[in-house]
Amino acid sequence: MLLLGIDIGTSSIKASVVDADTQQVIASAQYPDVEAPISSPFAGWAEQSPEMWWNNTIEAIKRVNALGKHEATRFDSKEIGAIGIAYQMHGLVMVDKDKKVLRPSIIWCDSRAVQIGDKAFSEMGEELCLNHLLNSPGNFTASKLAWVKANEPHIFEQCDKIMLPGDYIAMMLTGEITTSNSGLSEGIFWDFQENSVSKDLLNYYGFDESIIPEIRPVFSEHGKVTQFIADILAIKAGTPVTYKAGDQPNNALSLDVLNPGEIAATAGTSGVVYAVSDQISYDPQSRINSFAHVNHKIDGANRVGILLCINGTGILNRWAKENFGKDLTYPDMNKQAEQVAIGSNGLLVMPFGNGAERILNNRILGASFHNLDFNIHSQAHVFRAAQEGIAFSFNYGLGIMQANGVEPKVIRAGKANMFLSDIFSNALVNVTNTPIELYDTDGAKGAALGAGYGVTYYSTPKEAMSKLIKLKVIEPKSADVMAYQEAYENWKVVLEKLMQG
Repeated sequence: MLLLGIDIGTSSIKASVVDADTQQVIASAQYPDVEAPISSPFAGWAEQSPEMWWNNTIEAIKRVNALGKHEATRFDSKEIGAIGIAYQMHGLVMVDKDKKVLRPSIIWCDSRAVQIGDKAFSEMGEELCLNHLLNSPGNFTASKLAWVKANEPHIFEQCDKIMLPGDYIAMMLTGEITTSNSGLSEGIFWDFQENSVSKDLLNYYGFDESIIPEIRPVFSEHGKVTQFIADILAIKAGTPVTYKAGDQPNNALSLDVLNPGEIAATAGTSGVVYAVSDQISYDPQSRINSFAHVNHKIDGANRVGILLCINGTGILNRWAKENFGKDLTYPDMNKQAEQVAIGSNGLLVMPFGNGAERILNNRILGASFHNLDFNIHSQAHVFRAAQEGIAFSFNYGLGIMQANGVEPKVIRAGKANMFLSDIFSNALVNVTNTPIELYDTDGAKGAALGAGYGVTYYSTPKEAMSKLIKLKVIEPKSADVMAYQEAYENWKVVLEKLMQG
């Protein structure tokens, strides 16, 4: 059997075809070649078109199918037996009774609903929110919907169903609208004590429960590909979609992070550290967040994903390239950065320029440079300081996770995005004093293998990841740990001053 994984990213869509027996990727493709746009009509807003995601998904699948005709990557797309979808978390998609999109999706890094969520946290009661939702409603999907209700009532009145980005892509493939407890928990719709949609939240915001799609297990059939779509994509009609999960729970799955004490990380447009717990637990300030992991309650046990998110990671590195190294490749930038000493000769970068940061109590701090000296610092310093600033923000967030009982002994990551950079990887390993294991996996591969379990080709999620290939282990070096810790302390002093100001 072949498995198709689709990863709905902020920047692009990736599609991978995986051999279910070997669990290895046969072919991968992504679309578009340049990063997809984010619309920001007002400060703090971030929107994307769901129709754009769908069109890009079609193109990515067509590209990967074209690779099936090449000798080195030959496969028959008609042998795809199941489809899995990973997607950017927290986005709000609204459709009417005809399944037509009513407005652009308000995506994960949009900050417009912060005050709405903060007010809900206070008025619903912090104890109720934390004990039942495990989070403040914050800037998540439910609060975004409340913003639409208050500011675009004509849109809200037409809404038949709300979806997350992966639910929308599955709908376009199958014509069916479904979701899961994991998906609803990331939207802060799920009551962990009642094990159902939160009546308290629906009542507070004035939402009718009918707008929530049918709830199905993460690993289960979420519809079958229609004949019309099958003809467009050159796959079999009736192929089931058997897995949907947010990108971070899916990244953890792809790294075989399924049980308490295991930790995954990723650093794409945003950066995440994701730990698994068997406790229904939460951070009292909601600086880190708790969601139902993909295997929550599969065997009757709690599996809660504790997620640390930094919005401004890979997007900062891209910004540095576009503004300081337009004619350079990322490897060229890294080569320049390697010529600069640890600490970037005092240049410090705060990477918080991509919306409200949860680890900063939902403040919009903005990105900033500090100690810039025109006589010392070059573009090479900018390249290094940007990557160090990203690593330092991870370390700052890990401190919050440790205060909440998470003790990382090793971090697993796919060798992709920022982890392709030795500058970043070494900075993260040494500033956290924690080894990193890099694996040959990514979101699209994880989604494909998740679909394999969803269609019962594998007996457990762990079996679906049993042939994961470890590429490299990066260990801390004592001299570098000391140098990075010193640079981090200087960075942290500046951050704390900014927080006070």
